[in-house]
Amino acid sequence: MKTKSFLPAALTSALTSALAPALAPAVTAATVMTLTLALTAAPAQAHAPAGDARISTAFALPGGKVYPEGIAADPRTRTVYVGSYADGAVYRARPGRGEAEVFLPSGTDGRRTANGLRVDTLGRLWVTDSTAGVAVYDTAGGSRLAHFEVAQGAGAPAHFVNDLAFAPDGTAYLTDSVRGVIYRVTPEQLAAGSGTLTEAYDLSPALRPRPAGGFSLNGIVADRAGRYLLTVDMTAGDLYRVDLRTGAVRRVDLDGGDLKAADGLDLSPDGTLRVAHNITNTLTRWQVRGDGTRARLTRTITDPSLQIPTTLVHTPGRTLVVRSQFDKGGPMSPDSGTPTTFTVAAVRGL
Repeated sequence: MKTKSFLPAALTSALTSALAPALAPAVTAATVMTLTLALTAAPAQAHAPAGDARISTAFALPGGKVYPEGIAADPRTRTVYVGSYADGAVYRARPGRGEAEVFLPSGTDGRRTANGLRVDTLGRLWVTDSTAGVAVYDTAGGSRLAHFEVAQGAGAPAHFVNDLAFAPDGTAYLTDSVRGVIYRVTPEQLAAGSGTLTEAYDLSPALRPRPAGGFSLNGIVADRAGRYLLTVDMTAGDLYRVDLRTGAVRRVDLDGGDLKAADGLDLSPDGTLRVAHNITNTLTRWQVRGDGTRARLTRTITDPSLQIPTTLVHTPGRTLVVRSQFDKGGPMSPDSGTPTTFTVAAVRGL
C-alpha cells in the first residue's frame, strides 16, 4: 500500500536538498521523508508545562548557521563540547564563560557533520560524522588521535552514523539510523588508530516495520555495570535493550508514555534516563529498572524555549540541552525563517 505524505511537496524537496550533503549518497528522498515524519510525530504521553523546572541559557554559540546537534561534557575540567550538524564544526564552552569558542573548525579532517559527541574516561573527545564514521581527538590540543569509517563504495548499504556511548571496559558503541545496527570500537582498535567500523549488533529484525531506508536508531547509552545498552527507535518511539554478554535484543517495557521523536539520551548511575524529544520541544525523565527491561515515566517538560532540543547531558545540578533550531532555516525546513542566536539551555528540575 502506498503511504500518503502529509507534508507539502515543496517542504519535502527542501528537506531533501538541505540534508543531502550530510547523508550518504545512497540515502534517498524517502529517507528524508521518513526522518521528517519521525520528527513530527508527537510523543503519546500527555505534556505538562515546565512547572517547577527552570530553563535558562547556559552559553551561546558563535555563528549564524550553527544548527547544533551533539553535546558532551568533560567531568574532569567541566568543559562542554557542542557539534554543528550544518558544517561539522565543534565548539568548546569553558566553565564560567557565556559564549563558546571554536575548538575544531568546519571541515576539520574532512568532517561534514558533527552528530554524536562524547568524552571518554581518559578525556578524549569522540565526534561522529553521519556521512563517514567517528574521529577521536585530544582535548588539550585538538589533534586527531584515531578515526574509524563505515565501509563505503559500490554496493555498500546506505548509512547514517548518529550517536555513541561507552561501556565500562572502554568500548564505544555507535548507532546507525538507516541500517538499524550498532557499531563497535574496542580499546584494541582504538590503539591501532584507524579502521573500518565493526558491526556489533543488528537490531533491524527487532525493529517495527519502517519504509526502506527510513530512520530508526538514534540515541544510545550504556549502564555503568556493563550489562547492557539502551537505544531508542525515534520513529516508533520504542526503547531497546541489548545484552552485552549474550547479544540478545529486547524491547523495553515503557510505563506511562513512549519515546517518539526521541533524539539524545542520558543515563545516570542511579538509573535515571533523560530524553530529548526534538520537534515537540519536550524533555522526559524515566526511571529504568536495574536490569534495564522496564522504564517508568516520572517527569515531562514541554516548553517552546527549548527550540527543538536534539541532545542533552546531565551535569551536577543541571541538564544541558542543545537548542538546535532545525525548524528555523535549518535541515528540517530550510525556507521557514531565520534563527535567533544559537544557545545551549540549562534545565534545572529534570
